[in-house]
Amino acid sequence: MDQTERKITKIAREVSKFTVQTMKEEGIGTAEFDFIHLVRHNPGITQTQVREQLQIDKGAAARRAASLEAKGYLVRKPNPKDGRSQLLYATEQAEHLKNSKARIESVFYEWLLEELPEKEKEQFLETLDTLYWRSKRERQAGFSTVTSRVKERGAQTAEGEKVHPHA
Repeated sequence: MDQTERKITKIAREVSKFTVQTMKEEGIGTAEFDFIHLVRHNPGITQTQVREQLQIDKGAAARRAASLEAKGYLVRKPNPKDGRSQLLYATEQAEHLKNSKARIESVFYEWLLEELPEKEKEQFLETLDTLYWRSKRERQAGFSTVTSRVKERGAQTAEGEKVHPHA
């Protein structure tokens, strides 16, 4: 049984909703942010590679790239290896957007924690740090432990175990 009732996930969703709302007010949507994020981390990526990694169709990728270029977040440069394709690069404006998203999230989390007594906040942050590093180690190990637990839980559910109603 999930003792957390997935509250970490639910809090993250609220932060995400606030971030999306704030970024939309700045003229950028979630899909566009994902596109920019991928290009920022893969400078010189082709539109085809973006399309494959984000699993979007050719038309959507072309529209997003054109929109982001018009807004000043991306630049296209000719691909020296292939005269038909272009390489995508994030602009300085895109870098500021990254900082903007992190800043928006930070403001929300600061607000969320501000009513906790200082000692309780310190303990909570220490616990979060412990959980973060544990989850990171598990990811680096290919999620082997949690994958096997998910499979075990699926087998138990198939055998008639009741699933938690809030799952």
